[in-house]
Parts: sequence; C-alpha cells; structure tokens
Amino acid sequence: MKSIDGINIYENLKEIIEPGHTCLVVWDVQNGLVSRIFNNDEFAVNLKHLIDKLRIKMPVVYTLITPPAKRLRSSWSYYAMMKRFGTDDPYKLPDFMAKGTQEREIFQAVKPSDDDIIIEKPSASIFIGTYFEYILRNMGIETIIFTGIATEIGVESSARDAANRGFYPVIVSDCVSSMDKEAHERSLKNMNKMFICENSETIIKNI
Repeated sequence: MKSIDGINIYENLKEIIEPGHTCLVVWDVQNGLVSRIFNNDEFAVNLKHLIDKLRIKMPVVYTLITPPAKRLRSSWSYYAMMKRFGTDDPYKLPDFMAKGTQEREIFQAVKPSDDDIIIEKPSASIFIGTYFEYILRNMGIETIIFTGIATEIGVESSARDAANRGFYPVIVSDCVSSMDKEAHERSLKNMNKMFICENSETIIKNI
C-alpha cells in the first residue's frame, strides 16, 4: 500500500478486498431472473459458496428490482419495457417483479440471513434512488464486490457508478451472469479493462 497526501492507495487484491473496508453485493438474484440465465446451475453453486465464505467476514447487501408505481415511471422506462417484452401496447406490459410475486423472491439457495441488508431499487444502478452510498460511507466501506444478474446491465452500470464515486469495484467473474451469454462475455471483457475482475476462488483465497 502506498500513501499520498494522507490517501491510502491499495496495490494488490488482498489489500483491495480486505474485509474491514469491503462489502459484497448480490445483485438481483431473484427467481424470475435466475430461471432465465444461460448457466443457472453453475452460477448458483458458485455464488452460494462465495456468500457462505464472505458473509462471516463482511456485510452482504442484496438488491431487489422494485419498479415505481406506473404513474411515476418515465417515458423511457415504458419504451424499454415495451421493447423487452415485444409489444407496442403499454397496457399489455406484464407487472414485472411485482411485490408479492414468486418471481420477485430472492433465489432460495442464496437467501439472505437476518443480518444481511436488503435494498429495494428502481433502476439499473444500486446508487440511484437508494441509501446505499449513505450506508457505505457510514460503515467505512471502500471496496464493493459485485455478483449477480445481469452482468451487462445492472452489474456493469453499478460498477461504473461505484468507480465514479471513488469506490474500488471488484467483479466476481463466475458469480455474475445474464440471459445473453455473448453480452455477458463482452461486458466482462470490458470491465476487466476498467475494474478488478477475478473468479470466486481467487477472491476467497485473498480474503
């Protein structure tokens, strides 16, 4: 570790993910998404193993897709959802991830413990419309380890926002996934140029 003007600069993975200043994010690992990713069995096994190892050492934060009330949604959000679900009629859009539905529940194999933090969020960034950054600052967190679904959407978007806010983003390459394998692979290749990307075993060995 180096220091400049009182600012510590971490130089290797062990320093970057030291548990005293690190948290784990489990992004949108909900039934309605896990059932649709290209490698759901492998993903679930890897993620459960990582959570079990890290939970005893650092805070774990789960996110839940929580769309705003229909009358509060933007024109863009309707456009994007219409494109996603292949309809030109906004009245025919499904009530995606509605509260109380089974699809919205966190996947049972990696369910939160009583001490974990659950954040409801309305967008593809963990920082927008939430108190996430507030609690990170309060806990002295400097590094965010990202896992979850989908790699090229919420994971990459949140990692970019994390870096822009001065946090160290770490992506666990075998604990992120997507409905689109090619997009997942492109995103990992892109993030590997900007952030820290390592597999789960490497992360565990350096904690």
